Amino acid sequence: MEEMLRVEITRELREALRDALRDMKNPVDMHLFIAESDCYTCGEAEKLVKAVVEEAPKGKIRLHVHIWPRDKDDFIKYRVDRAPTILLLDGGIRYLGLPWGEELKGFIETIIRISNGESGLDKETIKKIEELGDRKVYIEVIVTPPCPYCPYAALIANMLVYEARRRGFKDYYSIVVEAFENPDIADRYGVVNVPAIAVNGQLVYVGVPYEDELVRRIFMAAKMSG
Repeated sequence: MEEMLRVEITRELREALRDALRDMKNPVDMHLFIAESDCYTCGEAEKLVKAVVEEAPKGKIRLHVHIWPRDKDDFIKYRVDRAPTILLLDGGIRYLGLPWGEELKGFIETIIRISNGESGLDKETIKKIEELGDRKVYIEVIVTPPCPYCPYAALIANMLVYEARRRGFKDYYSIVVEAFENPDIADRYGVVNVPAIAVNGQLVYVGVPYEDELVRRIFMAAKMSG
């Protein structure tokens, strides 16, 4: 497992990052929360995030690094209790653990879409967000680095939150949970296969998602719990 979560910043990776990020339009704030000790992937997360920032157009990703316990107040402010954690969209989008392997694709695509103001979601999906309105929607997407379908599931959840927050709905959250680093969360839902999606504490979907079906399950769960 440790080998799977070891980041290698190759020339090829840097070129791919540079090519993907080159058309970013607006700056994106990224918060990285790491710990000084007892966190074997914190250094890997810092290495990865800094490479992403370096290969983005200058000034397009504004990185804020918070280190426990030095920056304890920031952990409290942003309600972060695990390391590494990466926040986008002022904490609306959260990555618990290292977005590595296949998951890096969804992470980078999330950054690009936020920067360019384009979620890529279907118009019907956006209409459903507006109908659901301002209520608590807490989406957890449980993933693993080798899973080829996980980035898509995470991206849909991330973009749902992006569109909701654009409309002033501040209680929408997308939490992408790397299962190897956060086994307690995966165990809580009895996850055997990934991606697995929970909404407001209820497991609603396991497997390869289509946008319309995943959105239907998410909104149904949000309505029932809200």
